Amino acid sequence: MTKAEIQFVRSLGDKRQRDSEHLFIAEGEKLVEEIRSSSLVIRRIYTTRHDVVGRDIEHIDRTTMERITQLKTATDYLAVVEQPRHKLPATDGKALRLALDGVQNPGNLGTIIRLADWFGVEDIICSAECADCYNPKVIQATMGAILRVKVHYVDDLAAYLRTAADQGSPIYGTLLDGENIYHTELLNHGIIVMGNEGRGLSEACRKTLSHKLYIPPYPADRPTSESLNVAMATGIVLAEFRRG
Repeated sequence: MTKAEIQFVRSLGDKRQRDSEHLFIAEGEKLVEEIRSSSLVIRRIYTTRHDVVGRDIEHIDRTTMERITQLKTATDYLAVVEQPRHKLPATDGKALRLALDGVQNPGNLGTIIRLADWFGVEDIICSAECADCYNPKVIQATMGAILRVKVHYVDDLAAYLRTAADQGSPIYGTLLDGENIYHTELLNHGIIVMGNEGRGLSEACRKTLSHKLYIPPYPADRPTSESLNVAMATGIVLAEFRRG
């Protein structure tokens, strides 16, 4: 592996470079093998395992792997993969989808993608302020779910939600003044909007909601945390939608 190749792989830790090259990095044997069996295109696999062979395999030593890894601890596998190109889903409300309004923590985004995969949500629509789904931390947190869940970015999430609402799609969001989610009839389609870790939903996205939901603490009058982590809240909400 040349110095230029090392510099190129390392540069993919930067979003601008990933976007420019339409590539991302995946690390770890399980994830790389999953990608190999998927429809995604792998440019190159670097491994310290000399018992692994293949046309797309390049063997490197441990020191080199430690230089190109995006993780705190290098694994035996690192793949350079082409970003898939997904078509933005129609706003007809026939499926259950997630929309993320400024979710900026890579760990949260990765966990939400994994939750979507578990609960059968095939599309996530993100505002431009959300973390990059091809950030190495997001990729690791998805545990392979990024291969099955399509993540889309839109410049104006509120406009997308308004269009969906105009076409009859239910728009759900979690708010402190919402209706108790455990006492609410939930449909098996529509868009669930989850907000930023600190400020919650933006005012523009709030105005698009047709259903306001609230996850109550237990018991209701007990002093508790100010709020739930957005990924935890997403898991609770999706579980309720899939209860029936």
